[in-house]
Amino acid sequence: MSALLRPSLPILCLVSASLVNLNCAPNTIQGEEKAVLTAAPNVPPPLTRDYPTKVIVELETVEKKGRLSDGVEYEFWTFGGDVPGSFIRVREGDLVEFHLNNHPTSKMPHNIDLHAVTGPGGGAAASFTAPGTGTTFSFTALNPGLFVYHCATAPVGMHISNGMYGLILVEPKEGLPAVDREYYVMQSEFYTRGDYGDPGLQPFDMGKAIEEDADYVVFNGAVGALAGEHALAANVGETVRLFVGNGGPNLISSFHVIGEIFDNVYQEGGTLVSQHNVQTTLVPAGGAAIVEFGVDVPGNLILVDHAIFRAFNKGALGSLVVAGEENEAIYSGLQEETVYLPEGGGIQNVPLTEAPDAEIEDPMVAGARIFTSNCAACHQPDGQGLRGSFPPLAGSDYLLDDPFRAVNAVVHGLSGEIVVNGETYNGVMPAVRLSDAEVAAVVTFVLNSWGNDGPEISPMDVSKARSEH
Repeated sequence: MSALLRPSLPILCLVSASLVNLNCAPNTIQGEEKAVLTAAPNVPPPLTRDYPTKVIVELETVEKKGRLSDGVEYEFWTFGGDVPGSFIRVREGDLVEFHLNNHPTSKMPHNIDLHAVTGPGGGAAASFTAPGTGTTFSFTALNPGLFVYHCATAPVGMHISNGMYGLILVEPKEGLPAVDREYYVMQSEFYTRGDYGDPGLQPFDMGKAIEEDADYVVFNGAVGALAGEHALAANVGETVRLFVGNGGPNLISSFHVIGEIFDNVYQEGGTLVSQHNVQTTLVPAGGAAIVEFGVDVPGNLILVDHAIFRAFNKGALGSLVVAGEENEAIYSGLQEETVYLPEGGGIQNVPLTEAPDAEIEDPMVAGARIFTSNCAACHQPDGQGLRGSFPPLAGSDYLLDDPFRAVNAVVHGLSGEIVVNGETYNGVMPAVRLSDAEVAAVVTFVLNSWGNDGPEISPMDVSKARSEH
């Protein structure tokens, strides 16, 4: 039936029930409530009512400086003070009264285009809001699904690039199947004047954005936003639902969770399970998907954009830490370890990140930035490593007994067995092509972080290590 003829529209029932013989009672707007809004990765609780209501949404646009990566700041434009914007949850048939307020300190006017809205600009035409003012419009949530919203003030791409996007879930009338955990994950990219990891306040670069040459591709607005103490959590035996959005503004996401298979995928944010047993699902720019899976074994599950250099070189990494008892019938873990070095095996090089004579800022600040860019994917942001694969750096007797082992490992690479805190590791670490100042900074950072109490390494120390190899 055409949307224009739907007898189930709540507004139609209110206006026309006395004129047309329609049974509108189940769809009539009843009462009102204020929407619960949450910052990522949190999600408002599922709706338990079985009737539509008037939902009042109050959202503020704020321009503020924040962390893009360690040592890197950015002037974010936000919905609700965070990137991505606040998660909004309503029910199919609800009448949504939307209040958009632009903080007086904003430099720019903003508006909002909700893909869940049937109407001009998705609400953008009615919500152009100057700094220090507010606007109000209403819409009926006709179609259930998971929808992106974003700012649509010109230049639209710039407003989106600066962080103005989020998700609104319109729950179907019958609700979604119950799960144990729900999380909000949104990918996006940033285009900065400096390259990835360059320190300081980084301005937006329109040229790079037009060329789609992203410096950062991240989850939830920053490198490491879903890592360490900010990682998602679940327990063995639980079911997890991820509401995954892609703010873009340009790139398609190949969303994947390393170590899990999606039991159900609601492709492109629709309300029907479109596929089971999925490894990786595409999330278009300005689109969304819902993925569900049960967790059967403990461990650290890694969220990535499987356009994999985005994950390990531009920031699209997150973690879901699963606690609980091992189940060796499903996954044994390491059973045996041997050495295998075929012809051609050896230590490789990671490309130089800066010019050899580049000046460097405070060693600990620079070291943190270099560690995030080059080391954290293997040794983990908290320096704990991955048992059986990458040795810990935090509390490492191997490094603290002889700090120059770290210098030599970074400069020359490391291959073969080593014993760290009583555990044997046998792998290959590639040499990292950094300047002497950069090596000194990252080693100093490692030796003096996570409770380590080591010496400061100088560029001269690194130069000596190079010459003695």
